[in-house]
Amino acid sequence: MSALDAQGLLEITLRTLGVCLSALVISLSFGVPIGIWLGRRQFPGRRVLLGLVNSGMGAPPIVVGLVVAQLFFRSGPLGQLELWYSVEAMITAQVLIALPLVVALVVAAVAALDLDWELQVKALGIPARWRMWLLLREIRLGLLAAVIAALGGILSEVGAVMQTGGNLEGETRVLTTAILMYTRMGLFESAYALAVVLIGLMLVLAGLLTWVQHGDRT
Repeated sequence: MSALDAQGLLEITLRTLGVCLSALVISLSFGVPIGIWLGRRQFPGRRVLLGLVNSGMGAPPIVVGLVVAQLFFRSGPLGQLELWYSVEAMITAQVLIALPLVVALVVAAVAALDLDWELQVKALGIPARWRMWLLLREIRLGLLAAVIAALGGILSEVGAVMQTGGNLEGETRVLTTAILMYTRMGLFESAYALAVVLIGLMLVLAGLLTWVQHGDRT
């Protein structure tokens, strides 16, 4: 294996972005509605569900990767899908890692609203179709925190991705697994080049979050 060239760096970076954004979209699509539902409803077993969500936030990614890998093994329950060592398996693992973060932060944002917020909205005669939009607007900072936390966790993950994707050249190799590989090979220049790109992506995300949070105040 030779040192990383510019084309290889671009390919790995684009694949990383594709995988991470796919996992983020899926996590938000499921996590935001679940978080809003848990935050607005009181029902038997709610605390148990919240406890599971909070436990999921601390779940070791390597264990998540093990579970997903076993699901997609040829002898596993979903082996017929032939998704072991695939981008789809990597996305599945990352969704399971990010989903509890999204749900927990959305629940916290909804819980921070006034207890009579919904009653106030109804009293103002606002149509039901607009209430959800107003709710999302009220918890927008919590949503942004959920986005950055989920994407940060997804971007930095290596163990689960390695187990489910296998770091296959041209197929499943992403920034984190490539950094680990080049480090093991002693090709530190390539490893540092990838590390700079990874850190750069995280800094861009942090900058975007800061701009969205405070841009309208400057």
